[in-house]
Amino acid sequence: MNKPRIVEWTQLRGLAFLAIVMQHNIAEYIYRADIEQPDSVMLTMIYHLTRFGTPTFVFLSGVMLFYHHSHTKPDYPRFIRKRFGDIYVPFVVWAFIYWLFVRIFTPEFWLSGMPDFRSLVRELFLPQTGYHLWFVIMVFQFYILFPLFLAGATFIQRRIEKITRFTPMQSVITLILIGMALYTLLMKWSYYDMGGWTASLPQPWSGLLQYRSYSWLMYWFYFLLGAVCAWSVDSWRSWTARVLPWMVCLFIGMYIWLGYDVLRGSGDVVNLNISTYLKPTTFIIIMAQMFMFYGFLVLLRGKDTPFQRLLTWIGRYSFGAYLVHALVIYCIAYITRPLTLPGWHLPVTLLSFLVTVATALAISWGLSKLPGSRFTVGLQRKKRPGRRLHDTVIPGTVRTSSAERTPSASANRSPGTS
Repeated sequence: MNKPRIVEWTQLRGLAFLAIVMQHNIAEYIYRADIEQPDSVMLTMIYHLTRFGTPTFVFLSGVMLFYHHSHTKPDYPRFIRKRFGDIYVPFVVWAFIYWLFVRIFTPEFWLSGMPDFRSLVRELFLPQTGYHLWFVIMVFQFYILFPLFLAGATFIQRRIEKITRFTPMQSVITLILIGMALYTLLMKWSYYDMGGWTASLPQPWSGLLQYRSYSWLMYWFYFLLGAVCAWSVDSWRSWTARVLPWMVCLFIGMYIWLGYDVLRGSGDVVNLNISTYLKPTTFIIIMAQMFMFYGFLVLLRGKDTPFQRLLTWIGRYSFGAYLVHALVIYCIAYITRPLTLPGWHLPVTLLSFLVTVATALAISWGLSKLPGSRFTVGLQRKKRPGRRLHDTVIPGTVRTSSAERTPSASANRSPGTS
């Protein structure tokens, strides 16, 4: 079936990418010894504006997968083979690049003789030098399990259609609220209880809990929420527009609470881990932000402003930019870490953010023009008679043919990464 592009998904992906880059730039500067308290507080405030980034990528992964397979069951071997080439291979390429990049600037690397390739193998499972690549490992689990998610969602959809006591909308909202309650309980266990469980359980269970952020189990709600959006796009748009004022109020309240929570729980150095994704209060602000930004993008539908065009372009190349952006931060940090910046950490962070975004997107765009771009930035150029197109893959997307593009819809793109 021909499926039109949904432009706000690309724009939301662009916003999520910008949020993630800002988070990682803040983390580079907020823990420095010479930072002053006003800069710490301001960076913490900005940090809580960006919490929606990674979960939104999971949400969009679910959106794109369910959208393109709402009426067709995927050929699983072909499906996994394509996703492996589009997402996992770029992950392996960049894991090697980060591993090598960090080591060539370490004297021990040149003096030790044979490199420690065991550390490279470890990077493929527990990325450290490419610290952001954990997301690709996590989101790829949704691809592997997608047929099970699709079968379950289809079963629930058919059951809802047979319910006569409630309308389909009431049934869906009830299921979403139940899912939110269960997921909030999971976040409560993760943040308050699982640390104690890790110390008392034997291997491999303690190891699995220690690295629970790498597991799809900790993000399943966002993925299935994507199914709701994908299967009822018009209803989703209408609903997010109606609840927009409430989401704004909820976001403001949670924004104040999270800022207070971090400042209260930190000592001389701000501890951003207090606002981890796997925490009930953080989950609430993430949901408020996702619905809020989606509602704003819905209100902008039908317009063609420079801001929308920029977000669409960013979203199209954001997967490759996501993969490379930490390398850009490393390069900037190579210059800034020897410097003392008291009173300047806030402006330097903002400047570093702008440079990182521009450079990472430029590299992603440039690599997309080269042969083999599918295996470096998840973008594959396909020639069509009379014109040239970019097919883009993101964490959770599938490629569409030219017949699936409407004349008015801009080409979509991205976190894998994921």
